[in-house]
Amino acid sequence: MLNAGKRVVVVGLARSGVAAAAFLARQGAQVTAVDRKPESELAPEALALGTLGVRLELGPHRRETFLGGELVVVSPGVPWELEELEAARGASIPVIAEIELAFQHLRGEVAAITGTKGKSTTTAALGAMLREAGRDARVGGNIGAPLVGLVEGSTEATVFAVEVSSFQLEGTTSFRPRIAVWLNLSADHLDRHPTLDAYVAAKARIFANQRPEDWAVVNADDPVVLAQARRARARQLPFRVTGEPLAAGDGAFFAGDAARLRRDGAEETLFARADLSLPGAHLHGDMLVAAAAARLMGAPAEAIARAVRGFRGVEHVLEHVATVDGVAYYNDSKATNVEAARRSLEAFDTPVVVILGGRYKGGDFGELAPPLRLHGRAVVAIGEAAERISSALGGAIHLKRAPSLKEAVLQARSLAQPGDVVLLAPACSSFDMFKDYAERGRAFKAQVAKLREGGRG
Repeated sequence: MLNAGKRVVVVGLARSGVAAAAFLARQGAQVTAVDRKPESELAPEALALGTLGVRLELGPHRRETFLGGELVVVSPGVPWELEELEAARGASIPVIAEIELAFQHLRGEVAAITGTKGKSTTTAALGAMLREAGRDARVGGNIGAPLVGLVEGSTEATVFAVEVSSFQLEGTTSFRPRIAVWLNLSADHLDRHPTLDAYVAAKARIFANQRPEDWAVVNADDPVVLAQARRARARQLPFRVTGEPLAAGDGAFFAGDAARLRRDGAEETLFARADLSLPGAHLHGDMLVAAAAARLMGAPAEAIARAVRGFRGVEHVLEHVATVDGVAYYNDSKATNVEAARRSLEAFDTPVVVILGGRYKGGDFGELAPPLRLHGRAVVAIGEAAERISSALGGAIHLKRAPSLKEAVLQARSLAQPGDVVLLAPACSSFDMFKDYAERGRAFKAQVAKLREGGRG
């Protein structure tokens, strides 16, 4: 085995770190997994690594542990500028991300999807299309299972649909997707990346190792994405989600009621817009991009259309939870930045009561004022960002504050009228109140379920 006997330090014991440590242990590596959290805050899966021979080192990091490794594997949640990582790099010890470790061991082709918003829907839809085409398609990365957990048993016929974040990409060295999709870019994760330029540079690593026979699928209406793609060696396939179809050349676009792909002068229909069950132009665009990527990977158009008809979306992404007393409740907990929240609001043409807030991670909440003026009923602000939201939007729409998500749902219920939508689209991370966006989304759905049952939670 490639890693037999190698001394490896795995940093961070969340989902990706646990998967990396387990994979390396099965490879015969001498694994030390480090995390600053105490044992009481770790998941059972992390604590169970000891049964595989992994040594756990909890609490403050020890510089000598990092310097004693021959390889350091970093989880996405760990800051790349961590002092101990800098020391390891200074000692010429390779420091890589979990997806880089996975890529070095997988067999088959990779389609990687990045962007500020839309990654999860596009990735899940691409996986569904490839499976409908009869492929051994494995879906993961920043969504679902870590990529390293999908490697074992892969063959040259395996295809991987992988959601990749900036945190994952910044730690890659040889990662080379056959299809690299960059959906869009807006300010995000500026609580982690020192500058917007650093965020862009991390995202752009999706193209770094591509070759001329690979594809870069890029947003024709995003100048930053296009500028980065022009530096890539891969063949480009631009896409356009709204507005006029692409006039000439290779591209994916909507023409009338059809999703179309033009390649090498030939044009074909991928699916009919009427087959889409998801709300919002941005989700329709995600399906277009997934269909184009699937076609580039060899999926027949007929299989793509069947997958579109059966696709019901991704949990926590504009997920219809229930309709209670004539009010539709939607969970978009994954809308963790301002731009994603704006797109969520624009998906509805009925009055919306939106729950905003959490831990601020950059962006201008004032950008939500135009869609709120169009069809917003009210805003309920929660979490650490509530004051900032109130300052930015208090003059644009009726705004209330709630001390908890439970109270926010109750307030939203009192503000909404039959035919309205209550939308959780926080525009913030969840870490002030929940462990992640998924826990926040589940909490919202639980409160809506109690409304449906006739209680107040």
